[in-house]
Amino acid sequence: MNASDSMMNSYAMKVSEKKTSRALVTGFWIFTALFCLEMIFTAYYELLVLPQAAEAFTRLGFPAASFRVELSWAKVAGVAALLVPMVPARLKEWAYAGFAINLISALIAHLSIGDRPAALAPSATTSVLWGLSYFFWRRLQATPASA
Repeated sequence: MNASDSMMNSYAMKVSEKKTSRALVTGFWIFTALFCLEMIFTAYYELLVLPQAAEAFTRLGFPAASFRVELSWAKVAGVAALLVPMVPARLKEWAYAGFAINLISALIAHLSIGDRPAALAPSATTSVLWGLSYFFWRRLQATPASA
């Protein structure tokens, strides 16, 4: 292999890395934006649509007042942690963990009261968005900074 072939292979690898990096970044932002929109929507609902949200929490067996408010503000803080680029990776990891606990708890709560399968759809869909966002975030964390 001569020097010109080596240079061409090196260039092709750099182009391939940039495409992969761009695909990872695009995938991350698409799924993270959708996930964060869903979390902000539920926080808004839980904080500002008071009677219906309180009834929903009570039906699931949770205290209607303080727990709902704390959960909503935790969602807002978690969304901020995921979207603000300057937040350290460790804090983002904790935000992802908190959302995982929240989503699993929601599924368990619906299952424990014998809710109809359609009631699981929002939590299940949001869990898929969470999983895809987390997958792409971890892949981006593993990507060298030069790519």
